[in-house]
Amino acid sequence: MAQKTNKSYSKRLRITKTGKMLSRKAGKDHFNAKKSRAKQLRGKRAVQFAMKNKNIGDFLPFK
Repeated sequence: MAQKTNKSYSKRLRITKTGKMLSRKAGKDHFNAKKSRAKQLRGKRAVQFAMKNKNIGDFLPFK
């Protein structure tokens, strides 16, 4: 039986045209008042997300 796609997680990923997966850094939603503005904006950047090909199908709606 095939596994279901983890929809909540798949919405947090973005796939580029070349096939790279990007996701947001964790822990950037609150407790930002003390941080400098530059540090806050750096937290918004997406980072490349490494995942083995075997596991990609569990998180994405397509294969």
